[in-house]
Amino acid sequence: MKKMTKNRKEIFGKHDLSKAYSLVDACNLVKDISTTKFDASIDMCIRLGVDPRKANQMVRGTVALPHGTGKDVKVLVLCTPDKEDEAKEAGADYYGLDEYIAKIKSGWTDVDVIITMPSVMGKVGALGRILGPRGLMPNPKTGTVTMEVGKAVNEVKAGKIDFKVDKFGIIHSSVGKVSFDGDKIHENANELLQTLLKMKPSSAKGTYFKSIYITSTMSPGIQIDAKSVNA
Repeated sequence: MKKMTKNRKEIFGKHDLSKAYSLVDACNLVKDISTTKFDASIDMCIRLGVDPRKANQMVRGTVALPHGTGKDVKVLVLCTPDKEDEAKEAGADYYGLDEYIAKIKSGWTDVDVIITMPSVMGKVGALGRILGPRGLMPNPKTGTVTMEVGKAVNEVKAGKIDFKVDKFGIIHSSVGKVSFDGDKIHENANELLQTLLKMKPSSAKGTYFKSIYITSTMSPGIQIDAKSVNA
């Protein structure tokens, strides 16, 4: 058996693996047990009582986190020339059309979000095999296919994120950084959970939040009392 390091002993001295914590306590504890020397990301894993194979139980949408994710989000706007100034003024990192479509076809995907216009979806749609697996394909449901490209860029830069239940019925989402204070982490996490509650499919029966965990990079997951959230 490997010898437990000093950091691991300290973590397990604070964290009871058999306990389900309140959301507030978990958001404070996740800071206390993070031992990385960098500003670690804080993520949530939420297992929902839905069957993603059924179209009427697919949970997908967006949420504007009150305090953002703490990450510098790189945004590419694929647009016609008349929209380039709007994208630039809103803070887009890259903007244009044909030259970026060519770059993506060559394998370039060094962005976090791609926003585009309905009128150019014919060209963008051809990139589906590249962008789809990376979660970068623009979609009207997430507000990334719109004529208001400037507004969309502002929202993404301010902390708007999209989420989608995976094939196992789990939502994975970032809700901040360890450098955030506990209140900000809690407000972000609660905003995500409340948004998911509002999106509960009418066809989903039984317990909606099956399990909820919050974790920081390289730290153990903290279980959150799902019953209190379901209530």
